[in-house]
Amino acid sequence: MIGRIAGRIDWKGGDSVLIDVRGVGYIVHVSERTLAGLPGPGEHCALFTELLVREDLLQLFGFPTMLEKEWHKLLTTVQGVGAKASMAILGTLGAEGVARAITLGDAKAVQAAPGVGPKLAQRVILELKSKAPGVMVQAAGLSAAPELDEVIETPVVVAAARAAKAPGKAAASEGARRAAQSADALSALLNLGYGQGDAAQAVASAAGEAPEADTAALIRASLKLLAPR
Repeated sequence: MIGRIAGRIDWKGGDSVLIDVRGVGYIVHVSERTLAGLPGPGEHCALFTELLVREDLLQLFGFPTMLEKEWHKLLTTVQGVGAKASMAILGTLGAEGVARAITLGDAKAVQAAPGVGPKLAQRVILELKSKAPGVMVQAAGLSAAPELDEVIETPVVVAAARAAKAPGKAAASEGARRAAQSADALSALLNLGYGQGDAAQAVASAAGEAPEADTAALIRASLKLLAPR
């Protein structure tokens, strides 16, 4: 399996690049967004890759981050979403935009991708909505994002930590659970590009309104609070 390619760009096409790796040229298919961010011919680049294997075809697809690669793999699990449709969705929305659209159930945003109709967009939302928060939480290790210890003093985490100190085992266990869920929700929002202060305030509000909410529910509620009015 070819998981990463680094070399010199020899050629850029409409949806692919030719990368020379020590004398061997690899054609790597990329999204429009990724293509626009790559340097010109003669320059060097590195991409994470996913190899598509068929009886009569081998294709490499390239991604600027492991996060985007993970979203590609998840999108292609949806019936009717092949590699081409997945790249179109990622090219239109980017990894963060895909996460936001799926979490909020915004089928119209997914439908904005070329070749994606309303039924397919709705299927993407329905099949991936429960899985999106998990990918968003993992994003801290897949893209440039602050570690948990860098945001541990934010109001939502501090409040949850205080709750964890409440007397009794049950209270401590419940407080620890809420602290972990709030921290995961906060991390997901930071990975989407929201500022630390705004994200922390949104998670704190969401957790206050629904103390029993799990991580996925906290992320959805926080995104609604952060959405432009």
